[in-house]
Amino acid sequence: MTVQFATSRRQVPSAQSLASWANAAYRQGRTRRKPRTRSLDLTIRIVGTLESRRLNRDWRGKDKPTNVLSFPAAPESFFGLEETPLGDLAICASVVGREAREQGKVARAHWAHMVVHGVLHLLGYDHEDDADAQRMEGEEVRILAQLGFEDPYLEER
Repeated sequence: MTVQFATSRRQVPSAQSLASWANAAYRQGRTRRKPRTRSLDLTIRIVGTLESRRLNRDWRGKDKPTNVLSFPAAPESFFGLEETPLGDLAICASVVGREAREQGKVARAHWAHMVVHGVLHLLGYDHEDDADAQRMEGEEVRILAQLGFEDPYLEER
C-alpha cells in the first residue's frame, strides 16, 4: 500500500492509520469481487481542493471538490501480477476536515469513514439506489464499529 501526500499533512491522520483503516475495510468487506491476494495493493492520495475538483470534474462530470474518489484498477492490469491491484483513492483533506466540523464529528472518525467508504467502492459497493445505499452503509457501520468508531449515520437515521 502506498500513501501519497499531495497537500498539507496538517490535520491528516498518519499514513499508518490510513493504511490500517484501508486494510480493515479490505479484509472485512463482504463481496465476491475481492481479489485473491494476501496483501492490499492500493494507493491512497491525499489531495488539495484544486486536484479534487479537477479529478471530480474529469471523471464524474461534477465541477466541485469532493471528500473521496475511488478509481478501481482495470482488470486487464492484473495480468502476470503476483498481487492484484485494487485501485486508488483520492481523499481531499480540506473537504474531509470541513465536513467533520460542519457535521460535529470527530475528525479522525470522519477520516476513517472516508477510507472505509472508498475501499468499499473499490470492492464493488455503491449507493446509486436506496437498497445499495443501505447495504453499503451497513457494511461501513459494521467495519467502523470493529475499528472502535461510532455509526457515522447516527444523526441521519
